[in-house]
Amino acid sequence: MNLEMLKEPNVLIGAIIVAVISYLIGSINFAVLFSRTFKKDDVRKHGSGNAGMTNMLRVYGKLPAALTAVFDFSKGIICGVMARFIFKQFLGIDNFDPVYFGLFPALLGHLYPIYFGFKGGKGVLTAFGSVLLLNPVVFIFLFAIYVPMAFIVKIVSLASILGMMSYPLFTFIQLKLTGGTDYTEVIMGIVLITLPVIAHHENIKRLLNGTERKFGTNSNK
Repeated sequence: MNLEMLKEPNVLIGAIIVAVISYLIGSINFAVLFSRTFKKDDVRKHGSGNAGMTNMLRVYGKLPAALTAVFDFSKGIICGVMARFIFKQFLGIDNFDPVYFGLFPALLGHLYPIYFGFKGGKGVLTAFGSVLLLNPVVFIFLFAIYVPMAFIVKIVSLASILGMMSYPLFTFIQLKLTGGTDYTEVIMGIVLITLPVIAHHENIKRLLNGTERKFGTNSNK
């Protein structure tokens, strides 16, 4: 992405519109919505206090967790596609990819949702939805490695953190293998994973201390 493009009025206006809409979409926290719908409760009051798929699984079971996973994953894809659609169809701009204008605000909205007191999830599934949109090949590798890892070690946070950190690395390796010279996606990938990794700071501490929760254990322990 050429940042000089932001000096163009149409591009700047489009970026602001896409960013605002994406943030509002990202702020729709499905863990909170489904916990209220299925259990008349708020998942953030239980377990780890996180409004995400893993805590939904611990507290309420498979169906609410699965629905949360699907919808949170979809947010990154929807906002990225919307960014491309608005820039091409309404602004007539197709000489660069505006996808990041949708992805970053969507992720920010997921972590800090305006509708739910700015207390949301940690953004893993939304980030990986973005990865699928940006680079399906790398997504397949990440999925094939880290989903089985989560089931083997039974520590979702470990697989999530390693998976996110591997995205820019795998992208860099892909570029090297294909002879690519544009490292924009690598740089943007590092920026993209920063917030979710920071949001896992407590998990990282517990992993280092050997006290991180495993799924299948009592959520209140």
